Amino acid sequence: MVNANTVKAELVPNEEAQTTATNSDTNQDDYFSSTRLERDTMYSQMLETYQKMVDSTEITNDQKAIAIQEINRITNQKNAIMIAENLIKNKNFEDVAILVSNNNASVIVKSGNLSTDQIAQIQNIVCRELEIKPENINISQK
Repeated sequence: MVNANTVKAELVPNEEAQTTATNSDTNQDDYFSSTRLERDTMYSQMLETYQKMVDSTEITNDQKAIAIQEINRITNQKNAIMIAENLIKNKNFEDVAILVSNNNASVIVKSGNLSTDQIAQIQNIVCRELEIKPENINISQK
């Protein structure tokens, strides 16, 4: 087992640019991971709130029915986002995060320059999986 206190790193001057690029990639990876984590945490909190309403004895059956509908809607949306992200990654994009709010989707793709065909592929996947109109999809790269 290696003791973290005994590991030393030496920076060679001609590798500085490579180290900077690696750190940049790490920051981008962190961005995508943390964005998905924050999104999933938000959905989990919403689901927990609605589940408490369903379990409560203080609300009406109509209110419980609405809470159950919201649980189903959120669960379906989470699944659709996961499917869309996986399908986009299968189109040779390194990473992606999709954020949805009020029938609008923001798609952030880890990519250099996006071609018109790539934008169309992403838009097609998001339209199909999330049932969002093309004009309500914003695609950006990071």
